[in-house]
Formats: sequence, structure tokens, C-alpha cells
Amino acid sequence: MAVEVLNSGVLVLNNVWQVVDVCSVKRALCLLYLRHAQVVLKEGGSLYTFGFEDWKDFSQDYSSDSQIMRTITYKLRIPRIILLFIYDRIPPRKVRFTRRNVYKRDRNRCQYCGKKFKSEDLNLDHVIAVSRGGKDSWYNVVCSCVPCNLRKGHKSLVEVGMSLIRKPTRPNWRSFIKCNFAEINEENWKDFLDLAYWNVELEEDKE
Repeated sequence: MAVEVLNSGVLVLNNVWQVVDVCSVKRALCLLYLRHAQVVLKEGGSLYTFGFEDWKDFSQDYSSDSQIMRTITYKLRIPRIILLFIYDRIPPRKVRFTRRNVYKRDRNRCQYCGKKFKSEDLNLDHVIAVSRGGKDSWYNVVCSCVPCNLRKGHKSLVEVGMSLIRKPTRPNWRSFIKCNFAEINEENWKDFLDLAYWNVELEEDKE
């Protein structure tokens, strides 16, 4: 199965059916297998939930290869919504600082030359080099293609005559969820994304 599919988004609901996160397909399948979550499926205007074994049985007759994960003995349909069994809180609206999330914030675009690349052709660069006191933070780490990264090295942007296409910032949680939703174009997410709620501006965390 393509890495892109395993890293694509799954909407996560707490046990009172509120949106709390977007995780990867890989993470969702782990939660499902460990019995920490169940799959939510909408068909014919109704919502159905499945535990791991029920979802496995349900998946056997599904024919879309692009939405199927195959193992040696069985196949699993890729879930797009999961419901946690015991989690009833709403976590702080904060996007974790990870490589994957920096790529997503910058939309796989080199922040120096502006060109878009596949994830495997990008790396992360400190705008102010660590050797010069630069920090690991949303405000100092950007996506960079290999040629731009090599050109910049540990020097400052002024020293090498380069510039950023936009200033790096911490993405707010609401925008990040909407970005995931737009990428997947999963219609069933709309049942759980209240538009009035998402239009309320959230206060951005301070570093």
C-alpha cells in the first residue's frame, strides 16, 4: 500500500461524537486493532459503527482497490472516521510540531524557491541555523528542497541572497483540520464539521 494512503487523514471523534483530531490511516488502524476505537460509516443516510472484527468481515466484499489495505490473510477497507471508546474530552486546539505537519503547513512547497515537491524530495531547514542560535519551532523551521538547502547551508538568508516566500508561523487548529478535509474531500466528514463552529477564530498559542 502506498505510503501516501497510510498517511492520509482519518477524522477522530471522542465518545460523545465531537471532532477532536485528524490522525493518519496507520494510526486509526492501530487504534481499531487495539479495540480503542471503532469505525464510523455512513451509508444510505444512516450511521453504523464497527469494531475490528466486524469491520474486517464487512471489508471482504468491498471491491474498490484504492480503498483497501491487504494483509496475508484478509483485507481491510480504509476507515475515514473513527470513534474513540473512552475519550470524552476536547484537547487543546494546538497543532503538534512534527515533520509531517510542517510539510502540511507549507503544502509540500519549498519556502525558498516556491516549487512544489513530493515529500521524499523535501527536507526541513532552520531559517536561522541551530549553530547560530536558531530554535526548533514553527517560526524557524520550513520545508526546503535539496538544492535550496545545500545553497543556504548554515548561512543567513542575507549572506546567500535568498528569501522566504512567506513568513513561517504556527498554524491554528481549525485551519489545519479544514486543510485535511479539503485534501481528502471526504463527504462524510461534513456531518461532524459544524460550519458555524469552524468560523469562530481561535486564539493562536504563543511560543
